[in-house]
Amino acid sequence: MFTLAMRSVRQRPGRFAATLLSAFLGAAIIMTFNSMHDTAGAPGVDSVSANTLSTAAGVVGGYGTLLVFFAVASTLTVNVRQRSAEIELLRCSGATPAQLKRMVVGEAVAVALVGALLAVGPAMLGGRVLLDVFQDSGQVAESVDHTFGPIALFSGLDITVLAAAGAAFLAVRRATSGRRRSRGRGRTFLVRGSLALGGLAICITFVLSSTDAALMAPPAYGAILLSVGLALLSPGLLRSLLGRLPLRGPSGYPAVHGLRARTAELAGVMVPLTLFIGMATATLYMQGVENDAIDAAGVPKSVDAKNLETLNLTVVGIIVVFSCIMLVNSLYAATTYRRREFGQQRLAGATPGQVLGMVGIESLVLTVTGVVLGTGAALAGIVSFTTVRTDSVLPDRGLGIWLGVVAVAVAATMGTSLVTAWRVVRTPAISAVALAA
Repeated sequence: MFTLAMRSVRQRPGRFAATLLSAFLGAAIIMTFNSMHDTAGAPGVDSVSANTLSTAAGVVGGYGTLLVFFAVASTLTVNVRQRSAEIELLRCSGATPAQLKRMVVGEAVAVALVGALLAVGPAMLGGRVLLDVFQDSGQVAESVDHTFGPIALFSGLDITVLAAAGAAFLAVRRATSGRRRSRGRGRTFLVRGSLALGGLAICITFVLSSTDAALMAPPAYGAILLSVGLALLSPGLLRSLLGRLPLRGPSGYPAVHGLRARTAELAGVMVPLTLFIGMATATLYMQGVENDAIDAAGVPKSVDAKNLETLNLTVVGIIVVFSCIMLVNSLYAATTYRRREFGQQRLAGATPGQVLGMVGIESLVLTVTGVVLGTGAALAGIVSFTTVRTDSVLPDRGLGIWLGVVAVAVAATMGTSLVTAWRVVRTPAISAVALAA
């Protein structure tokens, strides 16, 4: 099966491009920040610089690991779902579920390993740039030299390959098993656990004092967990919402009908969308509140405060990159896979404009749902942090940050869906149906 997996990768490299890109960027980020561990452990590094570098590597490395897994998992899940006919044919030909798992996992590991190896050079360059940022802000001594050692190299290779193998195993396990009930129970447990832990983290914020160094951590993690829980709940919420939307016409009705039929598959889009809006909005607003509080106190920023600001902005940057990758990958693959559906609609009398209008309405509904859920999760963290840190309930930053985050989400969702659908409908309807068949 490993030989079959390698042939599959060679024959259809375009199918694995999204996985390769996710693995490449993930490995580059992991190795870039874990090189700070190598740099901190080098001879002659003072304790303050070593602590700054180790903290950055530990915090961002943990976020990076989770995001790599989610990014690779989203692309592999869509990939495996679209290969259902191929997998069923292999099973009818005598392949066992274990053999299919080895084939898909082998493909994922090979692609992830190539992506991780390609990321070594950019990670070395990124590590030097990151060290310069810390030195320019006065958090690390100028005498410290960048070191790219075994911690960075092996962590990038190990985490990327293991994340790809685990994500591929889970994806093909879902495709080859029919235990929908157990998967539903697992999702329900995950939703309840995320919401409960997120609510607990928000409550812990009110126990801390306004000058506590760890004040920002509980509301930030609470917003993350609430975003995950609400994102996993989004298919059910979307299903109930679709029954109340007064959308009619040649584009509106097919859009509502299509969303209702594919609500179970929309988690691959809703999770990164909701997570991006919730985490980015909460982190940026809380950092803004912290900066305003320090300025109001009239004291210069300490090294710890500078470290925290750098980490928060870096984490938001990573979230933006990976969330956009997950969104673009999922939307591109899902829209391209609907080539046959679009061709059939056009043969039935729909014009290319009506098909694009249907896709636009679907994307708008998904975007609005993700914005509402992500904003709700972010507000829980922002309000709790602002209430404890200042004398007000809401920050004084206005809607500028939120509008910027929403604009990025709208551009990624609407832009990817419409551009991909436009490219698909350019294919003649008869050719599209014949190629998909």
